Amino acid sequence: MMNQKKYYFIAGLPRSGSTVLSAILNQNPNFYSGPASPVLRMMYCIEESLFTDEFFHLHPKVNQGKEIISNIINHFYSDITKPIIFDKNRSWIRKIDYIKNYITDEVKIIYPVRDIAEILTSFISMIRRNPYKEEIEKINFIDAQLIKRDILINDDNRCDYIMGYDGVLGQHLNEVANVIQSEFLNCIHFVEYNDFVNNPNKTLTDIYEFLGEDFFEHNFCNIKSFEGKNDFDIYGVRDLHKVRPVLKSTSANPKEILSEYILQKYKNMEIWRNGL
Repeated sequence: MMNQKKYYFIAGLPRSGSTVLSAILNQNPNFYSGPASPVLRMMYCIEESLFTDEFFHLHPKVNQGKEIISNIINHFYSDITKPIIFDKNRSWIRKIDYIKNYITDEVKIIYPVRDIAEILTSFISMIRRNPYKEEIEKINFIDAQLIKRDILINDDNRCDYIMGYDGVLGQHLNEVANVIQSEFLNCIHFVEYNDFVNNPNKTLTDIYEFLGEDFFEHNFCNIKSFEGKNDFDIYGVRDLHKVRPVLKSTSANPKEILSEYILQKYKNMEIWRNGL
């Protein structure tokens, strides 16, 4: 592994502040923290293709194969001159072995989390802000799955799908549960959304301490966005990764958005609190 830069990682539950956290970290002149990247997927695909190829097994070059995969992240960020890179992908905690085998032995993953009811409220509010219009012919990615599965579209069913084993939230909760029970728990730094919004200086201080990097004074009133240009084309919503210039919560009260059925069904599911 011939990495020229230092790499850290950002994962996190959806709608928990990973995008705005990444934008804030990017203010540090030594940091590059950009939008979600395809690095993990590229590594997986190359590994799968290479090590299952019949010609590779005829004359295997295992070390050279590992070197190719190890350098994917270097090539992807070859245009970045900053010495410290944060690669963002929600599934990094599921593939910590990739980090250790191909990138660095010093695994450090920042993982934003949030009350489950607040995450579901954020999703439902976002869908309501982006209603389906026939003339545009684009439906949000959650309702698209309900249609595909022949499930009635309503807010309760949306929440149940989001929380399902393959839902955008459910699958990542399972990943958190697995890492809590693994030897890699000390590689994860959980960041509570409300702590971050209400006391960002303390949150950033804790992050820098976890990373072992010199602290930098961040500006929480001049946050620059770098995501969301293709959100509508890909996800059917226009503000999935919208970052406001000032750090503050504008979320609705879950009791005003979610049904009592959903509030009770998914109560006390913050496993990162219960399991630590």
